[in-house]
Amino acid sequence: MKKLIRHSYVKVSMMLMTATFSSCKKFVELGAPPTQVVLEDAFKTDASATSATLGMYTFVNTSGNGYLANHHFYTGVSSDDLQYNAASDPSIQELANNAILNTNGYTLSNWSLSYSAIKNANNCITGLEASNTLTPAVKSQLLGEAKTFRAFCYFQLVNIFGGVPLVLADGQDAFNKALLPRSTVAEVYAQIVKDLTEAQALLPVAYAGTLRGRINKYTATALLARVYLYLKDYTNADVQATQVISSGTYSLPAPELAFVNSSNEILWQIATNLGISIQGASYLTPVNVIPTYTLGDVIYRSFESPADLRRSNWTIVKNIGGKTYYGITKYKVSAGSGNEYNVVLRLAEVYLIRAEARAQLNNLAGARADLNTVRTRAGLPTLSTTLTQPEVLVAVEQERKVELFGEWGHRWFDLKRTDRAVQVLTGLKPAFKTTSLLFPIPQSQIIANTNLTQNPGY
Repeated sequence: MKKLIRHSYVKVSMMLMTATFSSCKKFVELGAPPTQVVLEDAFKTDASATSATLGMYTFVNTSGNGYLANHHFYTGVSSDDLQYNAASDPSIQELANNAILNTNGYTLSNWSLSYSAIKNANNCITGLEASNTLTPAVKSQLLGEAKTFRAFCYFQLVNIFGGVPLVLADGQDAFNKALLPRSTVAEVYAQIVKDLTEAQALLPVAYAGTLRGRINKYTATALLARVYLYLKDYTNADVQATQVISSGTYSLPAPELAFVNSSNEILWQIATNLGISIQGASYLTPVNVIPTYTLGDVIYRSFESPADLRRSNWTIVKNIGGKTYYGITKYKVSAGSGNEYNVVLRLAEVYLIRAEARAQLNNLAGARADLNTVRTRAGLPTLSTTLTQPEVLVAVEQERKVELFGEWGHRWFDLKRTDRAVQVLTGLKPAFKTTSLLFPIPQSQIIANTNLTQNPGY
């Protein structure tokens, strides 16, 4: 059977194509309809291969924003990072209370949309590797983008669910692998490191296109630095982060400009048609309207000083109905058209990765220097030179908390990887328990694939 790839048209400077395959049954071969092309044909020319690969990015913004919502809001409310105010959706309330049912629709959405994104990347990797008609530089770049994209998706999955099935085949062959068991966390991370290491060798330093909407070598390098930090491989985390920082490609603008789509802090962002981010659309509301998601009270109160420019530029105090809410204003535009995309990686995180790695390696001067770079941008004084290693690590946690709030589940992941979740969240969330550290594997997936096992507590 020939493999089909469906394509669509989106107004983001060129035609983008999204590969989609049913996870339930094989297609009946009736020939490629007008809206599809044979998968092998999609990778015959540089132009068609580029369009197919760009479909990976398009999927993130054409899935009803579901992929982005899963990885910003639902991970955020699971920690002390975000507060859910609507209280009208019991499934989101389950996430906020750390009392998730294995039938929760949002965990199922997270799982299915993530694997759909991975299928798109797999389709590209298979097609690109098999092609012998592409310009070598184009083939190398596109393959590096697809491998980095797949690594990013698996990074999110493994930190939400723990070990997950490693589907590495293209869309059609994936039908034959629908009953894969869960790989271990170590196996998933090994594949992530493999993909990113290979991507580094494939990708150019220069960005393709404009406004850093596509992955380059430093995107893969920054993500690899993050992965090594999570693996407690602090030497390699330091090395990879240093490559990004010392490149001179990026800089830290004033906080109010950090999320503009032309910001020099951004390493990678997902473009949108109208320049409106999912965060801006969700976090910003009119003066007298309560946002669905606001900054957790504990996080807001943890700002070191009212003089912190992140507090004044990235939050707003809203008093509505006798209650105080702390709105998130990192993004400034919520409707109409704007100049903001969905930022995935930025330089401040890379400095914080290196600071933590250096602190763990007992390079306290280097760690302080990196922390001070982030603090200086925020208008805060430099740290004392007398801080001990434990004190520097506390400072790292503090800076990550007030720098990365509301973004990509960073706080949730940080609390878990540093073994701080139980201590921090037990007193805040009555239903929190040690088994809350992982989301449940969706029960419908376990029914469909009896080789899957459930996480403890569900």
